[in-house]
Amino acid sequence: MDTRPRGIVVFGGGTATNSLVDVFESIRESRNCWLSYVIPISDNGGSSSELIRVFGGPGIGDIRSRLVRLIPGSETDAERASLKELFNYRLSSDPTQARLQWLDIVEGRAKLWTNISSEKRELIRSVFNLVNLEIVKRARPSSVFNFSKASIGNLFLTGGRVFTGSLESAIYLLSTICSIAPTVSALPAINSNFTHHISAGLADGTYITGQNSISHPSAPTSLPDDEQLPQQQHLRREMDEHDRIEDATLPGSLPTLRKQYINFSKADEEDLPARIERIWYINPYGHEIWPLANPKVLDAVRRAGAVIYSIGSLYTSIVPSLVLRGVGAVLADPGVRYKVLILNSSVDRETGPSAEPLTATDFVRAIAQAAAQSQGDFAVGEEKSKGKGEVSRYVTHLIYLEGKGVPKVNKEELAALGIDCIRVYGRRSDGMLKYDEAGLARTLEAVIGKPEMARSRRNTSGQ
Repeated sequence: MDTRPRGIVVFGGGTATNSLVDVFESIRESRNCWLSYVIPISDNGGSSSELIRVFGGPGIGDIRSRLVRLIPGSETDAERASLKELFNYRLSSDPTQARLQWLDIVEGRAKLWTNISSEKRELIRSVFNLVNLEIVKRARPSSVFNFSKASIGNLFLTGGRVFTGSLESAIYLLSTICSIAPTVSALPAINSNFTHHISAGLADGTYITGQNSISHPSAPTSLPDDEQLPQQQHLRREMDEHDRIEDATLPGSLPTLRKQYINFSKADEEDLPARIERIWYINPYGHEIWPLANPKVLDAVRRAGAVIYSIGSLYTSIVPSLVLRGVGAVLADPGVRYKVLILNSSVDRETGPSAEPLTATDFVRAIAQAAAQSQGDFAVGEEKSKGKGEVSRYVTHLIYLEGKGVPKVNKEELAALGIDCIRVYGRRSDGMLKYDEAGLARTLEAVIGKPEMARSRRNTSGQ
């Protein structure tokens, strides 16, 4: 029988959650338990878009980012620092220069290999050589791999997945090489060798296809854009361009899912025309599908004492994991006692538009609605998410900052939904309000409690 304390599950992908890794690790250490991060695989932007175009498979950028962030720091271990630098490295934005940099890495000449032991270097290089071979095999005069801004860590995970036939094994390989603690795991929301895209439905009836278009739209870099053409002609031309590629796959798939989105900027993003109402998964032809969550994610939530919805993109970093079949049911289990939402400190494109930004109450209702959708409750998920009993099944506590630009928090309204609100103090950094790590850690520890504190409370209440 496992007598260890129940663990912690954190939902959230991307750089925002990465900034709180030390906070979650301190809570894990104080509870002496395990910690699992649930990370979506629907990202189709940046260098991931080119890997998906050429190799297929899941979007692995957020998984790689989290794994590299989890590499233990050490002032005396130069190899760990070099491994972190290697797997975080991005090639030049110039495709020709990037290709030369890649060959230097594959052939072991790059300075990035400094301080990495020969046994690890040759193991890593063997994966890179496999990736390089597959890139050469897939090259055609009409379609070559674009190394521009390619992430070395993403290329490694792709190679590991292609070699083993398993995304899970690729994650294990990188975790082992980098000595990531076995008590901490990065779990893909879907354990798959296939690409999974999402769509968003807005309140005005608009549909947006692909995560990149939802969160930070950009002009595609794979095909020339001709705004003079009518929309239908423009789409037809894009399909024809792709179909002329030798060995093109899925010729009938949506044009927007075929493009590279290597270059995009999160600055000055234009508002969505209306609020996002729902997120769902689609197949390559745009039809809605209902994937099953990674069984290890479901098992982790079942064994957890606390679930944390981290800061970051609500509709592209958290909701894509919650709408998967099976997730809502395990989240609703009363065995998961604490379900804590750490509220974002600002409003972004996904939680706008700026004229009508989401409030804290809207955040928790979006989570409850996604969990209801996970259980097949598509038609009435929004309506049910308005009730106290429904919302508090999925969110029990809200941690928030107070300041300019932060989503508004109505404590009375949230209390009526069964949610305890805890305000914490933040700090200004680069003109933005951010959580103070030490203060947030203390707050989470006070909410979740140490195992001995929880046992004491249960004993007291039973007297």
